[in-house]
Amino acid sequence: MRRLAIFRLCIIFLGFFSLAMLFPLIIAFVFGEYRMAFIFGVTIGVTLAAAAPVFMLGKKPAFSFNLKEGILLVCLAWFSACFLGAVPYYISGYFPGFSDALFECVSGLTTTGITVIPDVEALPYSLHFWRGMTLWLGGMGVVVLSAALVPLLGVGGFQPRKAEAAGSVKEKFTPRITGAAKILCFIYCALTALLFLLLFAGGMGWFDALFHAFSAMATGGFSTRNSGIAAFNSPYLEWVCVVFMLIAGFNFTLIYRLAQGKFRDIINNDEAKAYFAIILVSALVIGVSILPRAGSLEKALRRAFFGAVSVMTTTGLAAEDHNLWPPLAQAVVFILMFAGGCSGSASGGIKVIRHVVLFKQAKNEIGRLLHPSGVFSLQLDQEPGEKHLVYNVAAFIFLYFLLLCLGTLLIGSSTGAGLFDSINVSVAALGNIGLGLGSLKPGGIFCEAPGYVKWGFSFLMIAGRLELFTVLLLFMPGFWRK
Repeated sequence: MRRLAIFRLCIIFLGFFSLAMLFPLIIAFVFGEYRMAFIFGVTIGVTLAAAAPVFMLGKKPAFSFNLKEGILLVCLAWFSACFLGAVPYYISGYFPGFSDALFECVSGLTTTGITVIPDVEALPYSLHFWRGMTLWLGGMGVVVLSAALVPLLGVGGFQPRKAEAAGSVKEKFTPRITGAAKILCFIYCALTALLFLLLFAGGMGWFDALFHAFSAMATGGFSTRNSGIAAFNSPYLEWVCVVFMLIAGFNFTLIYRLAQGKFRDIINNDEAKAYFAIILVSALVIGVSILPRAGSLEKALRRAFFGAVSVMTTTGLAAEDHNLWPPLAQAVVFILMFAGGCSGSASGGIKVIRHVVLFKQAKNEIGRLLHPSGVFSLQLDQEPGEKHLVYNVAAFIFLYFLLLCLGTLLIGSSTGAGLFDSINVSVAALGNIGLGLGSLKPGGIFCEAPGYVKWGFSFLMIAGRLELFTVLLLFMPGFWRK
């Protein structure tokens, strides 16, 4: 691998990433937070001072990445962005240690939405805005958002995008990553702007509206309020968030096809049909369960759809405390934590397509037992599916639950949390959900957790965001051999 060129690109990437801090820097001046303005300004200045010579003096490498190099670049970009993004948190003094600052930044960039701050309303506006920015950047993937810069660096090829989504069923928009990134970013930005306008029109202040637009479209879960969306007590805002969380958890390729008028692509898509069916059935079951305490059918359905969509799309915004729901509703929420959104979306989790593949393969195996001489093949979207997909999905599910078990052991043995809390927190971190049952709330179980627990769960969140294979490959000796 051309490691020197990869490290050079990573340093240049950090320079561009630091420019995102210009926005909270402006917010700091707007609200008179001059100390925070100084912190963001120094962070930007130091990073650019280190990156500029590397960009200006180095030769542009005229090569395309192979898979190993793409994976290494993606991982380095994510890890380094998390460390750089944590610097303003740490220097601000609102976080007791660097472990807390790193955890908060990782939670943002991976769109997990778990926070170590017990009282988020005490944070300054500029730091809030940086939390929202990390969510928004992570929603589409830091690497994908910066992919339009690839031609400037003299690098071509589609492998970096493939590395970021290793193991998932994804489809390219165009043969080149730059074209794909432009389309993805345009759709993402347009939907974010539309959501901001709708939230602002619904009575939110411009700052809250922009922050929650970042959070909902990124399927993140951070909020400017300790009680989340529930603090605004607005049915209109809740329904708007339901619609856009649903969109954010949907396949962006299919959103693009829908904009082109290709409705049949959605009608024939197995993952899309399963995605909407799971949400509909789950919301109806939850709605019936909470109807007695809701007091009205509209409120029961609103809270049911909000909870089901928020958890399944791994957004993590809260309209009310799910711990107050009846056992049936809580059980549905817990099951949805293992579902995830669609492939090619901003959401995390296992992803619906993997459940579809396993369900179809299980159906084939049952059919093969009934008819030993029969011929059974995997069919996806009315076309023959490749057999290796089943092996890929099976391996992913095994690794997912293996890491889930390790996370459960880590949090349980280090904090004294009960079994259910430990499992719930591990699922929320690995699946980038942020919202769950039990003690998972602002500050929550991580507020007093030891530093090594926060580092361990930071790794889990990044591994979940990059869909396991990409990160775990770094621990294979063969990956580093020529």
